[in-house]
Amino acid sequence: MSKAPSQPANDGEVITILLVDDIPETRENIKKMLAFEADMKVVGAAGTGREGVALAKELKPNIIIMDINMPDMDGIQATTMITEAVPATAVIMMSVQNDPDYLRRAMLAGARNFLTKPIGMEELYNTIRTVHTRNKRIAPPPVDNRRQPGLPTSASRGRPGHIIVVYSPQGGVGTTTVATSLASGLMKEGIKVLLVDADLQFGDVGSILNLQSQSTMVDLVANVDDLDTELFENIVATHDSGLKVLLSPARPELAGEVEAKPRALATILEKIADNYDFIVVDTSSHLTDPLADILEMATKIVLVATPTISCVINLRFVLDLFDKLNFPPDKSVIVLNRVPEDRQLRKLAIAPERIEQHLKRPVVARIPSNELLVLRAVQKAVPVVAFERDKNKSPIKEMLELSDYVYTTLMGEEEEETESEEKKRSGFGLRLGR
Repeated sequence: MSKAPSQPANDGEVITILLVDDIPETRENIKKMLAFEADMKVVGAAGTGREGVALAKELKPNIIIMDINMPDMDGIQATTMITEAVPATAVIMMSVQNDPDYLRRAMLAGARNFLTKPIGMEELYNTIRTVHTRNKRIAPPPVDNRRQPGLPTSASRGRPGHIIVVYSPQGGVGTTTVATSLASGLMKEGIKVLLVDADLQFGDVGSILNLQSQSTMVDLVANVDDLDTELFENIVATHDSGLKVLLSPARPELAGEVEAKPRALATILEKIADNYDFIVVDTSSHLTDPLADILEMATKIVLVATPTISCVINLRFVLDLFDKLNFPPDKSVIVLNRVPEDRQLRKLAIAPERIEQHLKRPVVARIPSNELLVLRAVQKAVPVVAFERDKNKSPIKEMLELSDYVYTTLMGEEEEETESEEKKRSGFGLRLGR
């Protein structure tokens, strides 16, 4: 994951840290490095995974720095036990091997980040502070932040600002096509929609919609602390359909300017959310720090997959990770894209019913494969749902049904909650629950 400059904890807060590594020299070196930071304190050290689990239960530190390779119990197993026993503690895994499989296994076990040995001082400090800051937000039992008791109603706080993240752990499954069509399909009279291209290195929303703007999210990140509506409106591009689009960095190397401030993109969305009914976020398949923050704050996560074995397996890993992060099950929905219509090809694909059984989650949309129509829509620089007037033609029909499903699910809840608040204020419905 990307690292970014991080400031010491505020208000005199001290981050308590437990070190778990079977090499005494490594433990001592890390302890000496942390001794220079006034907002960090090593409260314990363990030489085995079992000792680490026991000390975690006893000390309940904010952060555990855990080596992945240990003789009696490896860091993966120890992390699994710790995240179950002490869910408020965040584990940072470390290893001499920078292997994607290690990273995936560490995250599935509940680790919040992954460091490769040898670890530099600044990298260590920044990672601890970033993980601690994020973990403070997700450690308590999750509450749907679209409406909490005591928060102002939508009428007094602007538009609902539902954030819908379109994500797939596997590239090339059509997330951008789904995201652009979903955003377009959500545009109704009186409804404001923003499409955000959060594929920081190789975002192609601009190419697909033929948007050539000199301004991108990089310009906002540089001024995130002073961001206001006027500045934001000057940066976003506008498609011919009226859809507002926040474009990704113009070149891959500029992605580092966004990743250097991992909270910046989430902060931007927080600041402008009240101006929109829906914010649809297109993403890459890589789990970066900016994406992790957006996934946490999302109202709904649309998981896109194709009916193939590899894609379904990767989707299972992601759902397991969401469970580890205590995401409510209904926060994410599954969309199958490029479902073959040809009878012979259909035999080679996994049936949607089998996918539902394996993932134990319903598939809310099955979008048929029609690459020719999609390519023609790209050539015309319009979302697929706006390509033809015949809305009963696949995959236009299915994508519009997905948009209607998301709209009804989120705005229906918004209307129910508003009605409930009105009844409470008028003295009726006090015994009624949702």
